[in-house]
Amino acid sequence: MKVSGFTFIRNAIANDYPVVESITSVLPLCDEFIVALGNSTDGTADLIRNIKTDKIRIIDTIWDDTLKEGGQVFAEETNKALDAIAKDTDWMIYIQGDECIHEKYFDILKKEMRDNLKDDKVEGLLLKYKHFYASYDYVAESRRWYRREIRILKNLPGIRSYRDAQGFRIEGRKLHVKLVDAYVYHYGWVKTPEALQGKVRNFNKFYQTDEWVEQNFPPQKSFDMRNADRLVKFSESHPAAISNRVLATNWKFEDDLTKKTRKMNLRRRILQKIEDLTGIRLFEYRNYRIVK
Repeated sequence: MKVSGFTFIRNAIANDYPVVESITSVLPLCDEFIVALGNSTDGTADLIRNIKTDKIRIIDTIWDDTLKEGGQVFAEETNKALDAIAKDTDWMIYIQGDECIHEKYFDILKKEMRDNLKDDKVEGLLLKYKHFYASYDYVAESRRWYRREIRILKNLPGIRSYRDAQGFRIEGRKLHVKLVDAYVYHYGWVKTPEALQGKVRNFNKFYQTDEWVEQNFPPQKSFDMRNADRLVKFSESHPAAISNRVLATNWKFEDDLTKKTRKMNLRRRILQKIEDLTGIRLFEYRNYRIVK
């Protein structure tokens, strides 16, 4: 069974993406790893090339910054990496530059890939998510945050990244996937309030014009920390690949952020209560079809 990993990245240093940690967190699962390395203006290229492994293959790319509708450029870059994967690959592991997979899930993921390799009904594996917010001590848990995404998929003809690269489709239709009891740890929102403001500005530039960004997200040093809706304390371990970054954190929130979140409106409170009691998220957007 051959497994290939893939990702895309650009300006990881300027945007404080833990891309080295992201890649190294899944390297033990992969026989090769493809990086679509965009035209960065910082030291991202050296960062990737200095990862000590012979598994990585770099594809140099130029981003089309005019592709702003729905963040399409992210899907375009993902597809460049996907197209470079070895033809004899059985499974593909997709990881974005602010995500990691904890090593405690490796055995589960290996077993699921082995057990479902010959099952034509399963085209991918659906992983759960932990969205860290503000610091490594808090996880955002509410309807505002997606619960699951396809991060492992079979090397099948017609698979393409969809919309802004959050999911995949095969010849335009949703993939048939199996839900796996393993988590992706998402660290894209682990930043100081000032850096979070910068993240929102930079991110929106891939969806909107510069004029729109300046009008709607002018530069400022504060950030509405209630944006998460609901935060819970995290007391478990982080993936080994990102442990040094966690230890090097140079900011701390003195207040308990679980008490700083926004009060939900009535509709959202009712829907959230139903989910808390039943585990069912009503009206959830699903870019996949779960098979048993």
